[in-house]
Order: sequence, then C-alpha cells, then structure tokens
Amino acid sequence: METMRTLGRTGIEVSALGFGCWAIGGEWQAADGQPLGWGKVDDDESVRAIRRALDLGVTFFDTADTYGAGHSERVLGRALGKHRAEVVVATKWGNVFDEESRTLTGADDSVGYARRALTASLKRLDTDYVDLYQLHLSDADPERAAELRDTCEEFVREGLVRAYAWSTDDPSRAAVFARGEHCAAVQHMANVLQDAPEMFALCAELELASINRSPLAMGLLTGKRRTGQALEAGDIRSRPPQWLRGFVDGSGADPEWVGRVDALKEILTSDGRTLGQGALAWLWARSPHTVPIPGFRSVAQAEQNAGAMAKGPLTAEQVAEVDRILGR
Repeated sequence: METMRTLGRTGIEVSALGFGCWAIGGEWQAADGQPLGWGKVDDDESVRAIRRALDLGVTFFDTADTYGAGHSERVLGRALGKHRAEVVVATKWGNVFDEESRTLTGADDSVGYARRALTASLKRLDTDYVDLYQLHLSDADPERAAELRDTCEEFVREGLVRAYAWSTDDPSRAAVFARGEHCAAVQHMANVLQDAPEMFALCAELELASINRSPLAMGLLTGKRRTGQALEAGDIRSRPPQWLRGFVDGSGADPEWVGRVDALKEILTSDGRTLGQGALAWLWARSPHTVPIPGFRSVAQAEQNAGAMAKGPLTAEQVAEVDRILGR
C-alpha cells in the first residue's frame, strides 16, 4: 500500500500511520479525581518506542498540551531530538491544567490563550514550530472557533504553525475550520466498531485528512481487554467518562463490545495480521484520507502498530463483510 498520505490540501506528507501520544503522558486527573491518563509509564521506554517507530517509517506523532499535564509533549520533544525536522508533530490546545499537580482545571477558548498555549507547547516540545495545531475543545462555539481559525492563520503567517485542525466529532464544526486556507484535517473518533460516515464524506468533499483517534477502540480491538478484567486505578478506562464507550465502570470491557470484536476476529486477522493490525487495515480501506493514530506505551506495541503498514488495507469485500457482521 501507499505508506504515505498527504495532510489535506497542505502538501505535508505523513506516514499512513501516526502514533498517538496520550498514553505516554502518564497519570493525570480531572479536578474531581477522575483519572484522565492510561496509568503509569516508563519515560525511557516511551522514548525508545518513539525512536523505534521512526526506524520503522512512522513520521507523524500526535500529542496534546494537556496529556499528562504537559508531560507527553516533554517526552516527545526529548525522544525526537535531532530528528525533529524529519517528522510531523501535531499537538492541541484549549484545555487548562496545572503541571505541578497534573490536574485538568478547565478550558479556555480565548484568542489570547491560544497564543500562550502555543508558546508553552513549543517550549515543552523543544521546537520552534508545530506542524499541525489542533483545537482540543470538541464542542466549542462555532463563532468563537471561526476567530480561533483566523488566529491559526496568523500563527501560519508567523511561521509558528504549518497547518491546523479541529479535534471534534461534529462535521458541521469541522467545516467551520475547513474554511481556512491552511486547515489540513479533522481529528475524530473512528474505528471498525464506530464508523463515522458523515465525517469521512466531509473529508472527501473538502480534501481534509481524517486523523482517527481511538482506532483500536481504547484497546478493545487489540483483543487484550476481556470482560470482568479490572484496570489499574490510574487508567481512564477503570472509571470511564460518559463519552468512553465499550467499558463498564470498575469491571473492564463491556461484554457486548467484546462479543462484536470476537465476531470480527476472523476477518481482521486475515493475511497474518494481528487483531489490532486488522483494525488499522479497516480504517485505511474505509477512506483514502485516513491516518489512524493508535496509542502505545512500549517498544513491542510500537513494533506491532507500525507492522500494520506492510500489510496494507483490507479488501472491499472484507469491508463489506465487516458491515454485514455488524448489521450496518
């Protein structure tokens, strides 16, 4: 398969697979103590995993200022080091957090905050520009978002940002950002269990990259998460917020979702793929605009995710069979 994809209309080339850097931020929390990370991490292992991904042809890394309350950006900056110019770095802004206590404290959609957040991200990432700057407030007011889009255009003119996007699951909101010349993408939820037909249609119509978060359904599509298997206390999946589907409070994976994964296993593991590689292959087959960004916390996970690229997308027949099994 084509191992490279273009970010929308920008001409910025990225590997067809990106790496999502939420998990490597480590533990952080909401003001009420709700965990927002994926549990404990080993920063040295995260750095090794990022460098291994580079060796395997991954050139796109997606983080956010709030992941680990700044920690993910710092780890990514450290790992990239002298390779910075060879990769495309995406980060996000809009959430307000306290680095000391690693706590999310609120949100700020003001124009002034966007600039302060960008300045802080550049410092943590140890770089003087961000390739893709993304609004992280999925349900921000569209009129305010239009102002922020214009602010992002200023950042582009100043050389601080190459392109920008909105992380939202609402196609009408994504379309507001897409009116900007240097809008390159929309980041949205999509995986074989949670299709996003309207968003894929919008990306095709407006020539946007479709950056897919939760491409492995928060781990359900790796096959490692089973019903009744509890998660560590610092893991967001142990006390899933309302938007996090497929997990049950305190008891791990939702049996109904596990059943769906089991029903798809034969197709997704075809041609020697692991289950997770098959889930990524479905996304590539679903649209020519997709760039899935699975998370990782180890070199082994980095190798397995990157290995999906060599096997390419599922066939049209396999995609149709998936729809049939899921009753879509």
